[in-house]
Amino acid sequence: MYDIIGSREKAVAIIEKGGKKEAEEIMKKHKNVKSVLKKLSGRSGAYRLYNLRLIVGDKNTEVLHKEYGMLLKLDPKKVYFSPREATERQRIAKLVKNGEKILVMFAGVAPYAIAIAKMKNCKITCIEINPHACKYAIENVKLNKVENKIKIIEGDIRKVYKDLKEKFSRVLMPLPENGWKFLKYAFNLAKKNAVIHVYGISSEENFFEDFEEKIFREAEKCKAEIEIIGRQKVLPFAPRKWKIRIDLRFKRFKE
Repeated sequence: MYDIIGSREKAVAIIEKGGKKEAEEIMKKHKNVKSVLKKLSGRSGAYRLYNLRLIVGDKNTEVLHKEYGMLLKLDPKKVYFSPREATERQRIAKLVKNGEKILVMFAGVAPYAIAIAKMKNCKITCIEINPHACKYAIENVKLNKVENKIKIIEGDIRKVYKDLKEKFSRVLMPLPENGWKFLKYAFNLAKKNAVIHVYGISSEENFFEDFEEKIFREAEKCKAEIEIIGRQKVLPFAPRKWKIRIDLRFKRFKE
């Protein structure tokens, strides 16, 4: 199994198993693939990146990815991006209503924000800690002509949230490994009855329940009253594990 990021003109393939032989076979099959990278580890570090090594092809791995009418410039060696989440990005965009104020935490190169902005008339604030991702996000917003809808802020949400003077009607948290640990900041920035989309990992044995327990524990610790209003299986994550999304309604802080 492998992912291809890019366009018909130039793309990069990312493999999890195999070596030079398998990489060359991919390039033979997909003429637009100019480089093949291999994952050497899971996502790690402050920027939550995969450790990728070039197996064959061009050392320049920057590409222009095309998805549902969007253009996204990025280098997978410098930023995290999953082409497999294209359908999920469209799902979220369809849930948004015109006129909403939206916060996207862990925004990356802004694929969620741009997907929403291309479909709905709303204001979106993106927070991203990786400076490379921020640079690409700013460029992508211009490429897609949605500068009047999206604002990019570089920084750690734990530090910059106090500088945000507005409250949001919808908050996205697309960091499945440990995004739920940042719910405190989502609650503090959410309007009354705001919707919060939290991504996480769940086992097939007890779909959603294991992740929901973490969410409710965090809400209790923050003295936040919440209600679960939606559940979505997103993608297979590992053997017998799935990436999922829980939709919450933040009601208020308890006294």
